[in-house]
Amino acid sequence: MTQEPDGERLQVEQFLRYLRARHGAEAHIEQVQELGGEATGAAAIKQFGYGRPLLITYQVEGQRHQEVLHTIRRTPFGREREDDRVAAIWLDYHTFNELPRHVPALDMIGRTTDGALHSLADLDELLLVTRYYPGAPYAGDLARIRDEGTAGDADVRRAETLAAYIARVHGEKHGDDAHRAALWRRRLRDLIGHGEGIMGLTDSYPPDLFYAPAEELRALEQMANRWRWRLKPLSHRLCQVHGDFHPFNIIFDEAHNFRVLDRSRGAWGEAADDVSCLTINYLFFSLQRQADLSPPFRTLWDRFWQTYFARRPDEELLQVIQPWLAWRALVVASPVWYPTITVETRRTLLTFARRVMESERFDYQNVERYLETG
Repeated sequence: MTQEPDGERLQVEQFLRYLRARHGAEAHIEQVQELGGEATGAAAIKQFGYGRPLLITYQVEGQRHQEVLHTIRRTPFGREREDDRVAAIWLDYHTFNELPRHVPALDMIGRTTDGALHSLADLDELLLVTRYYPGAPYAGDLARIRDEGTAGDADVRRAETLAAYIARVHGEKHGDDAHRAALWRRRLRDLIGHGEGIMGLTDSYPPDLFYAPAEELRALEQMANRWRWRLKPLSHRLCQVHGDFHPFNIIFDEAHNFRVLDRSRGAWGEAADDVSCLTINYLFFSLQRQADLSPPFRTLWDRFWQTYFARRPDEELLQVIQPWLAWRALVVASPVWYPTITVETRRTLLTFARRVMESERFDYQNVERYLETG
């Protein structure tokens, strides 16, 4: 297990300020003891570790208190990211006191960028506020192209712009060798087993669908897990990602400037995640118009791939993208997410998912081979 960075330490003075605010009175720390370690008088230390449970003995108005300060350490067991650790603290605070005879949780605290500690005990939900940028989702472009059957020069330029942008994003590599392998394995687990991943999608399909029988969905899961084992050694591929780079998360203004929305699932992952997320939509919207990937969407598909590889050569991407393409195919074929598309389109997408994962190398220049049954 990896250690927290050296900077993750808590000054005694910071905790004292928190205690004074919480009790509304002067506080005095008598002793700090790392559970399982030796006790140390507060006067003898300037700071103490912020990665293991600490037993803190202090007095307020002559009354002696003993409390334990818990933090969640980074581990490769579902605690790889900051949001994992926030979620774990949240869950602990809201469940400890519901169980008879459990040691009670007294408070939930947060640390700000200046090192100050604040009580969060009154929170019952976290909310996010973002800036607003005007524009229209890129999905609207694809719907227009689907309905009109043509793509103009501006549409081609937008595909190229998005390919160049995401290639630049993927050029940032994770610098921590020890942490990189854990994050990579986590990303693979999430791809297969997360509620938003392949198993979450297959679980969302209603039972007894004649176009998506349980045996076929189970087979997709099994193939995906085989891919997970195949990809596990490839942690060198971990790079910066958006994580949900689909046309509803991209907005263009009238001047053709764009912004991206709703980055998901962590900052680090596999480049194929983003590439598959956008390109599957060129196929998806094409299938809504006709039974294959043909112009005008074929033009956008080709130009995206050509631009991406020109900006970021990555032959190995074609050897790892298969389970991500299958996942995205399960999303766009879903009767939950897209209830109005035809059964024929769903069947083609599920066939695509299966045939892609049967392939050793994804041949993006000959997509039709993955659309044929048999």
